[in-house]
Amino acid sequence: MNLIRNFSIIAHIDHGKSTLADRMLEITGAIEKRKMKAQVLDSMELERERGITIKMQPVKMKYTLKGNSYLLNLIDTPGHIDFSYEVSRALKAVEGVILLVDATAGVQAQTLSVLDMARELNLTIIPVINKIDLPMARPDEVREEIKKLLNCPIEDILLISGKTGVGVAELLEVVVSKIPPPVSTYADSESKRALVFDFEYSTHKGIAVFVRVLDGTFKKGDSLFFVGSREKFSVVDLGVFMPEMRPIASLSAGEIGFLVTGIKKPGEAKVGDTITIESKPLPEIAGYKTPLPVVWASIYPSSQDDFSVLQQALGRLRLADAAIFFEMENESTLGRGFRCGFLGMLHLEIITERLKREFGLSLVIATPTISYDIFDSKTEKTNSIYAPHLFPEDLKGKKVLEQWVEVKIILPVSYLSPVMQLLHEHEAEIIDTENFSDSRTSLILAMPLRELMRNFFDEIKSVTSGFASLSYNLIDKREADVVRLDILVAEEVVPAFTKIVSRRRVEREAEDFVDRLKNVLPKQMIIVKIQAKALGRIIASRSISALRKDVTGYLYGGDITRKMKLLEKQKKGKKKMQQKGRVNIPQEVFLKMIRNEKK
Repeated sequence: MNLIRNFSIIAHIDHGKSTLADRMLEITGAIEKRKMKAQVLDSMELERERGITIKMQPVKMKYTLKGNSYLLNLIDTPGHIDFSYEVSRALKAVEGVILLVDATAGVQAQTLSVLDMARELNLTIIPVINKIDLPMARPDEVREEIKKLLNCPIEDILLISGKTGVGVAELLEVVVSKIPPPVSTYADSESKRALVFDFEYSTHKGIAVFVRVLDGTFKKGDSLFFVGSREKFSVVDLGVFMPEMRPIASLSAGEIGFLVTGIKKPGEAKVGDTITIESKPLPEIAGYKTPLPVVWASIYPSSQDDFSVLQQALGRLRLADAAIFFEMENESTLGRGFRCGFLGMLHLEIITERLKREFGLSLVIATPTISYDIFDSKTEKTNSIYAPHLFPEDLKGKKVLEQWVEVKIILPVSYLSPVMQLLHEHEAEIIDTENFSDSRTSLILAMPLRELMRNFFDEIKSVTSGFASLSYNLIDKREADVVRLDILVAEEVVPAFTKIVSRRRVEREAEDFVDRLKNVLPKQMIIVKIQAKALGRIIASRSISALRKDVTGYLYGGDITRKMKLLEKQKKGKKKMQQKGRVNIPQEVFLKMIRNEKK
C-alpha cells in the first residue's frame, strides 16, 4: 500500500483536466504512442464532441521514481455542477487532488465548489496552473489568486501545459511525494469493504461497479452485498483500468478497480454505496445519499409508434445511470410519454441527446419544471407535486415549499450594475460579496431553483459578455409565492399548457403566452377564445376570428333580399356551431409552443 497513490483532478469546466490526463498516460507509458489520441479517457462520442467529461473514468498508471515502482490511480471526474454529487463521492475514493486552474481564466466559481468538497474530506491539495503556453496566459496574477485562496507559499503552485507536456513530469514527482498512501481502517479484520464511485452496464455480464477497495482483498466468487440496496451478488469477474478494463486475480486494500456483479436489474447499483462481505459485514461509508431529481420534464416520441422503443431506451439508460427517474405520463394531449427526473439541465440535455443518438428516437421534450411540496394545514400532510397540471388551484390553508439554491458568481467588477438588475428580476438574495482580485469580484446569493432554470445561465453570460462563471448547490426548501396558470382554449383547460409561475410575474407570463398561442393556432370554423386563468379569474384573453365562407359569391344581380336570407342562414348556423363546437389542437401547435418556451 505504501507504493499506491490515489488522486483526482478537479477543476472548472474546460480548464484542461482531460488533456492533462492524456499527458500523464503518455509519460507513464500507460498507452502506446500509436494508440494515443486527444481526450483518451473520454470514451463517449458526446464527450469527445463537446470537449467535456460526462462520465468519470479511472485509470491505473505505473510510475518509477528513484528506483521505486509506484501505482498511480487517477479518477478523471466530470467538471459540470450537475454531477457534483458524483464528484464528491469519487473524492472519497482518493487521498489527494490536483487543483487545476486555467492560466487565462483564473479561479472560477466551480473551482471554489470542488475545492470546498476536497477540503471537507481533508484531502491533500496540489495547486497547478495549466495552459501557460497560451499567449493570453497570466500566470503571475493567477498565482496570486490561488495563494490567497489556499493560503499557501507561491512556490508550491506548479506551472504546466497539458497540451505541450511542460512541467507534467515534475507534477508526477510532486504527486508521489505529497499525496499520502492509502490506509486500511480494518486492516486486522478478515472482512472486506469497498466504495462504489461509478458503474456501467453490459448486456452480457450485467452491472460492473467501479470501486475503491478500503479493506481486505476481493476475489472472484466472493459473496457480497450492497449496503444501501441490500442486493446480494457473487463476483463474476474483477480487474483494473489500463485504461481499458483488464481482468486480474484479486483487488486489495488501497486499489481502484471494478467488480462484475451479474446484476441486470436497474437501480441496484448506486454511486456512493458500500459493498461488503455477506458473512462478516463492515460498517457502511458515512455520508451516502441517493441523488434526487431536481429538474422534471415530460418526454414524448414524435410518433406514438415509437413509445415502446422510448420505454426500453429509458430502461437501458437507467441501468447505467441510477439518477434518472421516469414514470408513464397519461394525462397529456401529446399522447403517451414519460415524466422524467434529472439532476440538472445538463443532465437532461445529455440524456435526451443519448436517446436520439444511441436509439435513433425523434423526441418532443416539454418545458422543464421543478417539484413543489404542498403542506395542507387541515390534514397536516405534505404532497410532492412535480407536474404543473396537478398543482392545486386553490391554495387556501396550504403552504407551498420550493427548492432554493446557493449560487456563486465570479465576474469582472465592470459588469456588476447590469448583473444586479438581473438578480432582482430573478428573485435572488445577495448573501455575501468579496473582491477576488483587482478586477474581479465574487457574489454569493440565494435564489429559487425555478428562477435559476428560467434562462438565468444564458442571461448572466449575455450581460457579462461571457466573462462570468457560476456554480450552484442545493440548500433548503422555502415558502414559495407561486400560482398555477391555466390556459383555456374555447373555454376548455389544456393541461399540457399549464404552468406554475411567480405571483408577481403571472400577468406578464399570461399575456405573453396567449399572444404566442394566438399566432400559432390555426383558424377554426368558430370564434376561438384563448384565455389565461390564475388567482380564480381570467387575466389575459385573445380571440381568433372564425373562417367565413362567402355564401353569396355565386349570386349575380337580383333582389338584395336573396343575399340577406343566405347571410342570415349562415349566421344561425355559426351560432349553433359556436354553442356545440370544440377545438382540436394539432400536435404541431404544442411543438411550436414548447420550442418558443425554450427560446
